[in-house]
Amino acid sequence: MKDFAGKIAVITGGGTGMGRELARQLVAEGCNVAMCDVSEAAMAETKRLCEVDRLPQGLRVTTHVADVAIEDHLKRFRDELAEQQKTDKIHLLFNNAGIGGGGSLFTNTREQWERTFNICWGGVYLGVRTFLPMLVAADEAHIVNTASVNGFWASIGMNQAHTAYSSAKFAVKGFTEALINDLRLHAPHVKCSVVMPGHIGTSIVSNSRKVQTGDGSERLSDDEVALTRKRMAAAGVPDADKMSDDDIQAAFAERARSFLEDAPTTAAQAAKIILDGVKAERWRILVGEDAKHLDERVRATPEQAYDRAFYESLTQEVGWRLG
Repeated sequence: MKDFAGKIAVITGGGTGMGRELARQLVAEGCNVAMCDVSEAAMAETKRLCEVDRLPQGLRVTTHVADVAIEDHLKRFRDELAEQQKTDKIHLLFNNAGIGGGGSLFTNTREQWERTFNICWGGVYLGVRTFLPMLVAADEAHIVNTASVNGFWASIGMNQAHTAYSSAKFAVKGFTEALINDLRLHAPHVKCSVVMPGHIGTSIVSNSRKVQTGDGSERLSDDEVALTRKRMAAAGVPDADKMSDDDIQAAFAERARSFLEDAPTTAAQAAKIILDGVKAERWRILVGEDAKHLDERVRATPEQAYDRAFYESLTQEVGWRLG
């Protein structure tokens, strides 16, 4: 697929971050877009940005509220898309939606753990299941599944557990790689790619909390404040146990801001790398120099990948300020 003009793309998690930028860049190339997200307001802003310079006649951008962890939501999305886009086929499927959280089997609840896993893994699996017939119906099509560097390195540092997200992203990576031959055997005109971003400037830190709690608030609950204080103390933050609740709230807000604004790769840059990878029919798309460097490091010394020295030298080399 060398260009996207006149094609129809489905994007999950289109309200913010890479999903929003994928929508904007696809529309700029003349591609119709149908996006879903749990936030109607966020999608409305994405649509507004897509339409800033007015859409070419006949080009369609549609928004659909859906939780990708719920199959009936995705089926409703599919049916709405077919009606509003007036189509029985799609050409591009970007399984992009994801959240963090629920990282520990000890300090997080089972519900938090499974919420993360069911969105990050289940959303990809159900997305492919739901839209596969429409992809097969097209003359050419491409499935793009967003994993992460946490799909080959299950860590974000020595002081924070990261099991739910990492497990899901490993599953996404393996699933997509297995799809390569499944598609070759049964639908050779449909290609697939696994995307593995490093640190991308998105709102995943704040958005994950909103989805996990369902309250839409920017502020931590009392229980979250206590857990954050405990994590900060374990990470060696000076006098973390003496910080006030307001100080903890401020520290969380700063972490969310920094993750978005101080990342080495912006969401717009990431979207361009992904779309260029699709055009080149690359099945493996690493996003960001940090992702490429980490991939090389893990392959070179896999037995040391979870040692403190590995992490500390990595953060110095790639400029991460995570964990």
